Amino acid sequence: MTSPQHSHGFRSKSARSNNAAMAIEVTVQRPAKYQTVMSRIAVFAAACVLVGQIPISMAAGQAKAAAGPTAENALAADERLAQAIQDNDATAILRLLDDSWAVIATSGGVGEGPSVFPDGIKSGHLTRKTYQLSEPRVRIYGDIALVTSKVETAGVLQGKPFDVAERQTDVWRWANGAWKCVLTHETKIKNN
Repeated sequence: MTSPQHSHGFRSKSARSNNAAMAIEVTVQRPAKYQTVMSRIAVFAAACVLVGQIPISMAAGQAKAAAGPTAENALAADERLAQAIQDNDATAILRLLDDSWAVIATSGGVGEGPSVFPDGIKSGHLTRKTYQLSEPRVRIYGDIALVTSKVETAGVLQGKPFDVAERQTDVWRWANGAWKCVLTHETKIKNN
């Protein structure tokens, strides 16, 4: 049995054995301040543990975001590419395309190499006025993502205006913690 007793600012605990053969009483006396100090140490330790967990939790969240390929980060990469194309930003386009990138155009032609769009933009051969994605469909197959979207695009190609709707599939490969587009396949949607 434990019972606290107060005497002259001390707190004591007693323990008794009610064994018939032996009766022992032990009394430990501690100052009342001891309990207050211990309570403060416990609160401080708990606060340190909680505060220490914040950076760990934040790092874990960041690691999760960059931990591997997901449908969300594949779609985000596709949206960044679309924005770079919309903005006629040759540098941003190059950052997102793999060295082996190719495009299958709506005409059936094949453009090889990541500089196809950027070079066209830089030379004035191609200028986009609009490039809007909708109806995205994302599928992940290990380190490969297929992102298929409807694309509404308009601009000027070789001095001639164009305004088309396409279904486009971008094939993305996850490498070194990031997505790189390795293939774009465009299919023109017929006007009704």
